[in-house]
Amino acid sequence: MQQSAVPELAHTHTRPIHWLATATALAGVVAASGFLQPDRATAAQHGPESKTAPAAVAPPDPSGVEFPIECGPTEAAVQKQASGDLDGDGRPETVAVVRCEAGSGTPPSGVYVVTRSADDPKARVVATLVDPKERLSVEEFAVRDATITATLLGYSSRDVPSCCPDVTERAKWQWKNGAFVRSTPSGAHSV
Repeated sequence: MQQSAVPELAHTHTRPIHWLATATALAGVVAASGFLQPDRATAAQHGPESKTAPAAVAPPDPSGVEFPIECGPTEAAVQKQASGDLDGDGRPETVAVVRCEAGSGTPPSGVYVVTRSADDPKARVVATLVDPKERLSVEEFAVRDATITATLLGYSSRDVPSCCPDVTERAKWQWKNGAFVRSTPSGAHSV
């Protein structure tokens, strides 16, 4: 039998009293840390360079807006809408896809930009991107990064029935030099 070079020490054997002492010490540390909290952090900046962030402005609501669309005895209805700051002024605009409520067929859509000024809560149309006279319907539609994109369905001739558009076109609009400029997104093609 070979003996260890280090003699057995009595305090290396754990007993219930050791666990109790450890648990009591740990509970004391946790309790003490509850009383010792760091100061509250503040993000306020002091001095002449500090500025207050502008309050978030709600986008204009297109309901109740008079759109330049002729519907005869039926009503004009907002089919889709999306909002974003399109002109970089810090105030959001709403883009609305509007068409006449028709019983059948595919009525043409109008795409309008709606805004309101800081001193007038009433929303108004400031731009027509797609005129209903163009006989186009809007399928996909989005506003992202100050860009409006849409998939437009149209007709190759007046002989094509209004139920069945046979031309698909992708369009993109961006605010440039005080007007919305229309272009074709890269990778888009007509069918």
